[in-house]
Amino acid sequence: MSHSLCRAIAAAICIIVTSGVAAQGNDPSPVYTRARLTSLFEEAGGKLYVRLRLLPKSKIPFTTQTFRLPDRSLVADIPEGSSVKFTSKHIDGENTLTSIHVVAECKRFQPCD
Repeated sequence: MSHSLCRAIAAAICIIVTSGVAAQGNDPSPVYTRARLTSLFEEAGGKLYVRLRLLPKSKIPFTTQTFRLPDRSLVADIPEGSSVKFTSKHIDGENTLTSIHVVAECKRFQPCD
């Protein structure tokens, strides 16, 4: 595995862990991460998952992560390909989506909140 790929994976994990820590209540305000909703799928046994392509921030390259979806209603009105902000939490050994909502797409080379 290349050094830059290892750094990218570590940075993506850091984003996810930060989102999870904020969602657990250790921080009064949640930390939202920007992404693009790429797909939804269901595994045998009824577990729902969503794939999100994280947007680069602080020189982190694009990365696609899979999150457990506890309730289909969280993404009921969000079409695939939409730009979103989300929070996640590590629950039962899986990265689990806790909130998600559609946001305006970031303009290239422009600041994004």
